[in-house]
Amino acid sequence: MTPDHARDDYFMRQALAEARKALTAEEIPIGAVVVFENHVIGRGHNQTEQLRDVTAHAEMLALTAAANHLGNKYLADCTLYVTVEPCVMCAGASYWAQLRAVVFGADEPKVGFRRHGPLLHPRTRLRGGVRAEECAALLHEFFALKRQ
Repeated sequence: MTPDHARDDYFMRQALAEARKALTAEEIPIGAVVVFENHVIGRGHNQTEQLRDVTAHAEMLALTAAANHLGNKYLADCTLYVTVEPCVMCAGASYWAQLRAVVFGADEPKVGFRRHGPLLHPRTRLRGGVRAEECAALLHEFFALKRQ
């Protein structure tokens, strides 16, 4: 495993821990962390039901926490790790934050941003598939419980 892949794996496990918090709270289990200089500076998990806010996605909460931590709305030296491919809203927020990179776990073919074209900032690197099976398994578990 290359150092970049090992780092991505480590921080995706942090995002998965956030997703498990969402699952425990009966929210769609998506988690995110924002990393700056190899430190997590923002965390979030879906809280749309709890906060009654359609914008309370894991990515949005993690980006807000990171911006507050740095005292700057621009996160150009940061990487967002999220367990599922971001939606258009979250991709747009990452565009405005000018992230260095977005790393996601599971694909989201229905509402993921990639089906709508290049929505990330031109210099933002994208990597998908990190711990994809584990990330997808949380979603499957959540929706299986909802169907019962």
